[in-house]
Amino acid sequence: MKRIVLLISIAAMSLFASSTLSAQGKFGPDSAECIKYLSYYTEYYKQKNYDSALPNWRQAYKLCPPTSRYSLLSDGTTLLKRVLQQNSKNPIYKDALVDSIMKIYDERIQYWPKYATSSLNNKALDMYNYIKDDSQKLYDGLTEAVNELGVNARPNLFLFQINTAVDLYKNGKLDPETVINIYENAVSKISEMPAKNDVEQRSNEKTISDIESIFITSQVASCDNLIALFTPRYEADPQNVDLAKNIVKMMGITEGCTDNDLFLNAVTVMHNTEPSHISAYNLYKLYAGRADVDNAVKYMTEAIENADSDAVTDGNYQYELATFCYKNGQNAKAFTAAQAAVELDPSIAGKAYMLLGTIWGSVTCTGNDVEQRAKYWVAVDFMNKAKAADETLADAANDMIRQYSAYYPQTAEAFMYDVTDGQSYTVSCGGMRATTTVRTQK
Repeated sequence: MKRIVLLISIAAMSLFASSTLSAQGKFGPDSAECIKYLSYYTEYYKQKNYDSALPNWRQAYKLCPPTSRYSLLSDGTTLLKRVLQQNSKNPIYKDALVDSIMKIYDERIQYWPKYATSSLNNKALDMYNYIKDDSQKLYDGLTEAVNELGVNARPNLFLFQINTAVDLYKNGKLDPETVINIYENAVSKISEMPAKNDVEQRSNEKTISDIESIFITSQVASCDNLIALFTPRYEADPQNVDLAKNIVKMMGITEGCTDNDLFLNAVTVMHNTEPSHISAYNLYKLYAGRADVDNAVKYMTEAIENADSDAVTDGNYQYELATFCYKNGQNAKAFTAAQAAVELDPSIAGKAYMLLGTIWGSVTCTGNDVEQRAKYWVAVDFMNKAKAADETLADAANDMIRQYSAYYPQTAEAFMYDVTDGQSYTVSCGGMRATTTVRTQK
């Protein structure tokens, strides 16, 4: 019987020793004190008696290993941030508290990898909240965080990063290329972030918009800076579509930065790889701005013929093409395009008819006196159509009618060429042809 009791006692002592060693492993060499202060501060913390919780937490933090309990570290940042707010006007104490908070975040990240992402996000956010007087330190911390987190970063951290980078740039401590790269990375990473719902998606889009606003107003991206940055990249990889898209976007939001070879080349790469009516239209605009009529007409024609544009869009394209051709002395092409505009989009018929009348009124016709003046009959026909289609054009159309009517041939003059009022007459000149009615001045 004594032997049985002795064995039980030995087993109990072994179990107690094992439990003590286990506790010492988790709660450190002074496990009893660690557990005691953990218990003390936790009870006060639950009661929201933070002033009483703080000294007990300090003891627990001093005695307990960082692996003992995650809440020891997470509660610690909360308690120290309260002290920080209470001592915001004491710069020396404030800096020490900020360093302590950052140290605890580092321990959370190191010893509790399960929560590392949220801990690093919160650390970066608190950097922005509390490190106000040292832009370089803040920039370095935010940059390290967003580089580590990537698409797992909170979107506003990228906003804070570029805001801080712009401040450094304005103080001459950061070069334009670095700020541009930060902008590119921020937009790229936020665009890649999977949104849980529409609200989050709109929030991400708003953050991108805010980042773009900061970037544009900073004037970091001068056109010269962009050309210097992107030209070597483009020359090294001229068929890189993603690079081309980025060049177009960056230069497109920079004032006065679309009239250069780099932008034109990038838009061309985009169009050749992923042709659309929009990319073709953009190329038309670029070549039109350079007075390169042949290429402008070529790309506008591609825009119109592209299957992904609708009739209304094509009608407006045709009208714009007609106006461009007319201004560049290509009356026949202008006439054809304006007629097509009317057929595609009747809502713009009024101004298209007015343009047709203007084209006829300005064309040079050869032949006898009546043949040279017959164009004015056609011009007036279209002006009448214009005001009938759009009454807001009536005054302008009537003014042109008065001007053109003054050039009608005299009745006697027309009679000499066997032409009389009311007679049907076909006019053909300048590559255009129309049937009209003879009108003379009495």
